[in-house]
Amino acid sequence: MNIIDVHIHFGAGEGFDRVAEASGQTNSPEFLAQAFAACKVEKAIAMGTRRGDNPAICSPQTPDLSGKLEPGHYNQPDFIAYCCGVDSSALPECDLEASLAEFECHLRTPQCVGIKMYTGYNHLYPNDRIHYPFYELAQAYDVPVVLHTGDTAGTRGLVKYSHPLAIDELAMAFPDVRFVMAHYGNPWIVDATEVAIKNPNVFIDLSGLAAGDFSLDGFFEDYRGYVEHLRTWMAYLSDYGKFMYGSDWPLVRIDTYIELIRRLTPEKYHPQIFHENARRVFTKL
Repeated sequence: MNIIDVHIHFGAGEGFDRVAEASGQTNSPEFLAQAFAACKVEKAIAMGTRRGDNPAICSPQTPDLSGKLEPGHYNQPDFIAYCCGVDSSALPECDLEASLAEFECHLRTPQCVGIKMYTGYNHLYPNDRIHYPFYELAQAYDVPVVLHTGDTAGTRGLVKYSHPLAIDELAMAFPDVRFVMAHYGNPWIVDATEVAIKNPNVFIDLSGLAAGDFSLDGFFEDYRGYVEHLRTWMAYLSDYGKFMYGSDWPLVRIDTYIELIRRLTPEKYHPQIFHENARRVFTKL
């Protein structure tokens, strides 16, 4: 079975290099290509990492491991699609019309398959009206919006902004937009489950539920309660069409994380979780 990974990070710099090293990997396109080939990952969606250079415009954040990305001149590997990221902190001072025009340039390309909101890291709620033009853009181009939910890396994020309950209001305001709660809202699994149950246009990616270089047997033994909590609420949701595989690479080894999700979820739903749901939600893949 081929796999689609709906959530990776593809960025250059010492920070990404250290994270990859901590999980026993190398932060490079060559390493990722080899790991994907070994694990039958046919496609991955990178969350934007590189910020724009013009402070007057909220430029789309894009993958940058293979150099500066320009619309119409895609210089990333063929197996990498991407979501262009919104830097919410720049919105109050930016030229919104020019910003939206830049996002449109990316969304017109086949490689840009969605929009990413960095809730928690950016100190604005996702349902703040300042974001509405970007959701309207997602609706116009029929692409999903991925929102960081749950815990943030480091201490600079504010998790009140990344609580999954705020997405309930968005799902009602934009019923024709597909919203993806990255990381299952962890640790607010129950709340994320309710938001996904209630709203037919809300989906969940299973990235970031573990990180680092770890033993699977040890993980399932040491975190028995956590694993059973996840299984309980995934079963309670009762719709495995809502879940998509994502790894959060380079925070975790590709092979280890695939096996973690395989063990965590019922085998009969693996074709949906690892492939089919991604095609339904990210329709440009």
